[in-house]
Amino acid sequence: MPPTRFPIPQGTLDMLILQILSLEPAHGYGIAQRLEQISQSVVQVNQGSLYPALYRMEEKGWLDADWGYTEKNRKAKFYRLTVRGRKQLASELSRWAKYADVVGLVLTAQRTAT
Repeated sequence: MPPTRFPIPQGTLDMLILQILSLEPAHGYGIAQRLEQISQSVVQVNQGSLYPALYRMEEKGWLDADWGYTEKNRKAKFYRLTVRGRKQLASELSRWAKYADVVGLVLTAQRTAT
């Protein structure tokens, strides 16, 4: 049975892209493929969300990019993290961990008698 598709929660796309690029530089399509692969096809990002996010992060100085060629000899823009991007990723991972802890507390809270 194929995995259930999962929409990317609002505000997490940048963090996911930064995490993928912390592994190695990649072009847009490669980022989308890697995210799908790592999430076992549960998370998919469409081009209408991915490329605006990449351009926005490049403008913020979180990413640098150079033109190169893919394995299939197609011209593509390859993105890599900058020092600012690594700091942003660390900040977002910390914020996500705190959020996940709080959600966990609420979900595991025992009902108190009233």
